[in-house]
Amino acid sequence: MFVLGIESSCDETGVALVELQGSAVPRLAAHALHSQIAMHQAYGGVVPELASRDHIRRVLPLTQTVLAEAGYAIGDVDVVAYTRGPGLAGALLVGAGVACALGAALDKPVLGVHHLEGHLLSPFLSADPPEFPFVALLVSGGHTQLMEVDAVGHYKVLGETIDDAAGEAFDKSAKLMGLPYPGGPWLAKLAEGGDESAFKLPRPLLHSGDLDFSFAGLKTAVLTQVRKVGDELEARKRDLAASTQAAIVEVLLKKSLAALDQTGLNRLVVAGGVGANQRLREQLNAACAKRGVRVHYPELHLCTDNGAMIAMAAAMRIQAGLEQPAARYAFDVKPRWPLDALPAQA
Repeated sequence: MFVLGIESSCDETGVALVELQGSAVPRLAAHALHSQIAMHQAYGGVVPELASRDHIRRVLPLTQTVLAEAGYAIGDVDVVAYTRGPGLAGALLVGAGVACALGAALDKPVLGVHHLEGHLLSPFLSADPPEFPFVALLVSGGHTQLMEVDAVGHYKVLGETIDDAAGEAFDKSAKLMGLPYPGGPWLAKLAEGGDESAFKLPRPLLHSGDLDFSFAGLKTAVLTQVRKVGDELEARKRDLAASTQAAIVEVLLKKSLAALDQTGLNRLVVAGGVGANQRLREQLNAACAKRGVRVHYPELHLCTDNGAMIAMAAAMRIQAGLEQPAARYAFDVKPRWPLDALPAQA
């Protein structure tokens, strides 16, 4: 069975083809991705209308590229999957509309996929896929969550952000420092040569006794430091970036270890864009190695939004018997959609 996945929830258009064979982990046959970063940089953030229009232009050419790379024709596709939510409503509607139109034209079933479940299961695309059960640290855009994952579709939220997520803390802090959009990767790069202890920044909820997150206060603290250093910001920007990254990473690290202690599990999966942060990976790897805990990540190029994770999530839900894709082509999208609202059985 071949599953074509389409991702269009925000500012990346992704298409992928995944092959489902029996009980084995589904195989990624090919994927293609177009990022809209250059288009949105002039505005300092994502412009939803521009994002939607660009998805329209990109999705079919990307589909053709994926099929050509995999060596298959459109008629070989058995299921068309798409991101149903969460995300920008207009952007989601593009992927949903194209997927359902393709399904109708091919007389093949379609399946709407949860964007965060795609991230959650994306490490199964790696050369070293995890095994169930595990603790998942999901750090994607406006989402930061710790989850106990027993199987596909069986997710228990252990803790989540109550305001700004880790990705937002990176991006908003970078913007305060005058770094280009998207700020997170720029801040991480700048932090490489900085002094992590140069600025005393808060670690929100680090000792709260629960597994929830809060990064809004950190952003405010960064703003305070930017104003305090004033004209010296350029000279001290590297240290401020390093101190900011250290604060975010410490909270993510300590909460992840606490989640492992709470559940008694010895396997951690890290997924989402922030999971590409090298400092986070270094500290998680070191801390988990001491505890005998295995850590799994998606490949670096699959940390951001992509069609491969959507096709993989669809394939794994079908494989687990949680979904029966249907040839129904009326669709809706869910810009807000809690991951734990997904049904755990068909």
